[in-house]
Amino acid sequence: MEEIIKTVVVKKFTELSELGETDMALLKHAKEAVHTSYAPYSKFHVGCAVLLENGKIILGSNQENIAYPSGLCAERVAIFHAGVQYPDVAVTAMAITVKAEDYVVKEPITSCGACLQSMSEYEMKFKKPMRLIMQGEVGDVYIAEGIRTFLPFLFYVDELKNKK
Repeated sequence: MEEIIKTVVVKKFTELSELGETDMALLKHAKEAVHTSYAPYSKFHVGCAVLLENGKIILGSNQENIAYPSGLCAERVAIFHAGVQYPDVAVTAMAITVKAEDYVVKEPITSCGACLQSMSEYEMKFKKPMRLIMQGEVGDVYIAEGIRTFLPFLFYVDELKNKK
């Protein structure tokens, strides 16, 4: 038997002034996107801003549905929209933030597994890691340098490409 250990590295910023100009601007766009969220059931509004390699910024927010599986998270709304509008342009960064109606979210939120897997597809497609910038409604900002930070054993199999 062999034990495999994967280490997670996330940078923590306690002051927004510590962030670079680009990260700060992207986080601001994500906070604006929160206001387009449709979350009448969870009352948990998520905003996302995707920065493309060409400098374009695409926004997304969570869109709920009374048939819960039919809703979509902010990250997938944004990244799928980017994929449609700019199919040949890599995503370089994504900012994610949240606002709850009944309390203040003081910790950064991470993406769900389905979003991480979807985001990883774009990393694989362009062979470039995607910088993730996360913040709650207030408080610290976490930055991770790629999806593997949260999915160290992400699902990706080259053999599925039907090589002949």
